[in-house]
Amino acid sequence: MSSRRRFLTAGAAALTGCQNEEPSTSGAHMRAYGERSPHEKPVRVIRELTASKGTGSSRTPLHEIYGIITPSALHYERHHSGVPDIDPAQHTLLIHGLVEKPLVFSVDAIRARPAVSRVYFLECSGNSVGDNRGAPFPDVQGSMGLLSCSEWTGASLRSLLEEAGLKPGAKWVIAEGADNGRMARSIPLEKCLEDTLVVYGQNGEALRPEQGYPLRLIVPGWEGNINVKWLHRLHVAAEPAMSVKETAFYTELMPDGKAQMFTYVMEARSVITRPSGGMKLPVGGGIHEVTGLAWTGKGSIRRVEVSTDGGKTYHDAELQQPVLPQALVRFRYRWQWDGQEAVLQSRCTDETGYLQPTHAEYAAVRGLNSGYHYNAIKPWFVRADGSVKHV
Repeated sequence: MSSRRRFLTAGAAALTGCQNEEPSTSGAHMRAYGERSPHEKPVRVIRELTASKGTGSSRTPLHEIYGIITPSALHYERHHSGVPDIDPAQHTLLIHGLVEKPLVFSVDAIRARPAVSRVYFLECSGNSVGDNRGAPFPDVQGSMGLLSCSEWTGASLRSLLEEAGLKPGAKWVIAEGADNGRMARSIPLEKCLEDTLVVYGQNGEALRPEQGYPLRLIVPGWEGNINVKWLHRLHVAAEPAMSVKETAFYTELMPDGKAQMFTYVMEARSVITRPSGGMKLPVGGGIHEVTGLAWTGKGSIRRVEVSTDGGKTYHDAELQQPVLPQALVRFRYRWQWDGQEAVLQSRCTDETGYLQPTHAEYAAVRGLNSGYHYNAIKPWFVRADGSVKHV
């Protein structure tokens, strides 16, 4: 073979990624899209909440996440009527009711509008219901796994509503999904005009079916169930459309016997993810990085403190940048463990000055009746043998 031919052959092989030499790693092959290394253990757990087909949830393995972004395949799920298989070419979004001009948008029309990308957390209002009722899960995934954070891409809902033209008296928007149960939630108009998005993208790709493909709402900082998936209708109205089911979601009984309604916002909260329940530290002590996540629906986290003695003393943790509004924030604290029993916990403060409460402080104000919006401090007990427990 001439030197010129050898040069061309080698160049073509380099461009196509195909070479005659065998890879040095035994058993190497092209892997399926998104597939984890075989050296990493499976981390997703599916739990069916009821015997009803299509009703269930999965929880994010928070202890396996390194930064603040949850991989799309590990984002928590909550389904009430299964996951519909929707052809985006046939799917539309209707805006009607108290508008000057009812509109129907195709998915392509939504994608063609000026795109907005934002990082926001999403949390189920029933996250940690077991902790609230005195029966916590043994690990952070079970206890707080109905929490995730993604980069969402879509169109501003404000721009869609303004194009339709709002009539006098418009105060609410009822968002409805295209799942079998026609999941619907009532949202105050001011929130829709503030920062709510109609999204089609998550972490740089199209929404996964479990996350509402091809369209869903993202309502920053508000409880998960109002972020309607498989969005196909927005009804602008003067009053909320309160079904019995929706009333149950939005009503919380207080200790004094009164009931609060429309408690949408997820208040400031934090949790240590490493070390956490189910993990084991080397016996004898040593230097360990205590790390976890903090978040608030009321803007940005301003401070996170870590205690290693069950709340007797606290120390400031380092906040990993960037610190974004309505997004998870990673915190870190360097801990010199002496090898004796310890109780690790964190607390956070948001930009409004709100300080994450203890369980007793939460119970005194909110009571323990509903189980929703529980955000009390979560302790992890480190034993002398290095094991980390939830009690």
